Amino acid sequence: MLFPTLTFGLFFLAVYAIAWGLKGSNEWRKIFLLVASWFFYGAWDWRFVALLIVSGFLNWGAARLIIYFEDDRKRRKLFLILGVIANLCILGWFKYYGFFMEQFAALLSGLGWERDLYIMQVVLPIGISFFTFQGMSYLIDIYRRQTEPARLLDMVLLMSFFPHLVAGPIVRASHLIPQFQSVPKMDRGMAAMGLLLIVWGLFKKAVIASYLATEFVDPVFFDPAAHSSLDLMLAAYGYAVQIYCDFSAYSDMAIGLAALLGYRFPHNFNQPYRAASLQDFWRRWHISLSSWLRDYLYISLGGSRHGQLRLYAALMTTMLLGGLWHGASWNFVIWGGIHGGVLVAERLWRQHKPEHWPALPQWAGIILTFHIVTLAWIFFRSSTSEGAMQFLSGIGALDFSGSILRPMGLFLILLGTALHALPPDAIQKNAMRLRRINAAWVGLGLGILILVIDAMRPAGVEPFIYYQF
Repeated sequence: MLFPTLTFGLFFLAVYAIAWGLKGSNEWRKIFLLVASWFFYGAWDWRFVALLIVSGFLNWGAARLIIYFEDDRKRRKLFLILGVIANLCILGWFKYYGFFMEQFAALLSGLGWERDLYIMQVVLPIGISFFTFQGMSYLIDIYRRQTEPARLLDMVLLMSFFPHLVAGPIVRASHLIPQFQSVPKMDRGMAAMGLLLIVWGLFKKAVIASYLATEFVDPVFFDPAAHSSLDLMLAAYGYAVQIYCDFSAYSDMAIGLAALLGYRFPHNFNQPYRAASLQDFWRRWHISLSSWLRDYLYISLGGSRHGQLRLYAALMTTMLLGGLWHGASWNFVIWGGIHGGVLVAERLWRQHKPEHWPALPQWAGIILTFHIVTLAWIFFRSSTSEGAMQFLSGIGALDFSGSILRPMGLFLILLGTALHALPPDAIQKNAMRLRRINAAWVGLGLGILILVIDAMRPAGVEPFIYYQF
């Protein structure tokens, strides 16, 4: 069930009406939201609803054991490790089994031990990376005594809550579970913010991201050899805009949907292409994942506490594993390696830059960072590493003979880039204005906007990019 569809719209209207109708009983409200979330996930494949339930029980049970052995450090650590391993096993089986079996078969072949290995085709549950990371963060926070233990219903709802279930943001237990403790209160400001975020996300996804994907980016990446260098360069820029508009649209809509149900999610994007360094980019892009990698992986690997070499190794390892988190492909590892290598290079430069050299102007840092990120996106988008190299070699051929990009596509690339020039608090300010307008006029205006967006969008509904993760 995709957000920008009539089916989901009807589903959410029913959920909204019933959830607020149950505001007299918080327990029944949460039970209803849990069942609705399972229905939402089951619309894709009912078999994997059981996986959600098992994951919720697993993390709740492991946390209870960690708490039970409060005064026994060894056992607390043992149950933390077992809980994390159980989550990784679930993730590894569904997401990486085929990849590692293929690599193992290639290794045997390279050693001259050719074998016909039986490799099962494992269906990848959508959003599995997000809800397993959600569970692991809860376990680690319980172990570090950074959050309070959750009741079983709250824990399962945390991991299953439909607005952020499939593609984030990764909302930590310490942020959301306290909100589950009582029936939330809705005010006009929260409702205005939620509605604006939903419509804004719908525009970015249905118009900008979907048009660029279907009309230009997908055809060029499908067969880079058939396109000119100009098309390849424009497709790289187009994909940079597409993935930003696609993923930030999901986050905006998720935050907006949660707000209409009375819950607050953290923001997940902050104009990332305004970043003047790659470190700054990761403070702005997919904030819930980058902070997760920082707090639970980078710091656990030593961070900056054990000297510079350990810091560089932790940075590179974190980004390589962050790349692998996105998918079982060497392209994602290369993507993570590019980011890790540049992050290390930035640290080295800051430490060893000659003092008399002038600082790089901010505008130059923004341009340089954007092009490094765009270069890495080529590996992220290409289906194989060979395809990525073919794409890069095509750009290097300097063939500017022509382009298949239509004026509308060029306009949307420029528009998607220009969105980063808006004031960072533009949505908040407009929400404050909207709350003072009569509700009937707000409903009419938003309805007209949705109809205009529907008229502008290409036919069909493209799945969100991050559904595959």
